[in-house]
Amino acid sequence: MPRRHRSSTEVADGVVEPLPRPRIVARDARGPEHVALDGAGRILTGTADGAIWRLTLSETAGLARAEVIAETGGRPLGLAPSPDGELLVCDARRGLLRVDPRGGTVDVLADEVDGVPLRFCSNVAISADGTFYFTVSSRRYGLEDWLSDILEDTGTGQLLRLRPGGEPEVLRNGLRFANGVALAPDESFVAVAESGARRISRHWLTGPREGTDDTLVADLPGYPDNLSQGADGVFWVALAGPREPLVDALHHASPALRRAASIPVRKFRPHPRPTVRVLAIRPDGSVARHLLRRRSPYRMATSVCEHGSRLVLGSLLERGIAVYG
Repeated sequence: MPRRHRSSTEVADGVVEPLPRPRIVARDARGPEHVALDGAGRILTGTADGAIWRLTLSETAGLARAEVIAETGGRPLGLAPSPDGELLVCDARRGLLRVDPRGGTVDVLADEVDGVPLRFCSNVAISADGTFYFTVSSRRYGLEDWLSDILEDTGTGQLLRLRPGGEPEVLRNGLRFANGVALAPDESFVAVAESGARRISRHWLTGPREGTDDTLVADLPGYPDNLSQGADGVFWVALAGPREPLVDALHHASPALRRAASIPVRKFRPHPRPTVRVLAIRPDGSVARHLLRRRSPYRMATSVCEHGSRLVLGSLLERGIAVYG
């Protein structure tokens, strides 16, 4: 019998916890879409002007130091520190990059796959053997038109792999706005957030299911964006916005109607809702924590990571990062 995937609404221990009002730091950092920690516990993020920032928090969750360590010349999104001290960056305009924080040098690792340019590289994870797993959100639209891809539900996202010394290869096609990516604690599978489908799917890397795909958790109460690994083996995921019933209905309409509906939305750009929601999901798909703030001064949270006992959130649109706890 096929394995039935979990829905976020059927998990008994998914009690909603309130998020406190955040402290916003580094307000000069505009659009810090993804946040991650380096080996020294400093926060790394990329901003709308192409800069890579490194931020140090004080013991009271204030900002102790902020510095720009590199410029990609594009729009950095997901990033992942590597064990050798360098930084992998998915740049929405330039592809998969390697950045040396010590000197600020930037090298392009992959800007096409099978001869097709990577026009919307989104997020990356690094395995123990140095293999990179990264996503392309859309092959039809670039970052500036991300909402069009969500509304039209193009299903053109990809999961790619780059082995040491190899060329990028496609592991999965047809993903519905592929976004965050993270490896299981034992690296048996790679999890991928599909924003357009409100689910997290997975591609098995080892064991009897190697090379197959299934769903880790579905029917999320919003649109999952970036993923990160927690200290106890959970996947943290930020939901960029709450579920929109009109979007669900549109996804059941014809492709022509979806395209037509996206035109006025592109023109008028609705404001993001003032809701911040993050989930911690176990490797079996159950929800370990569910945190929510409905009237938040910080909107469209697109990433979350643990920073000791705190949570740090980033946003595609806001200025600065939000610190909770």
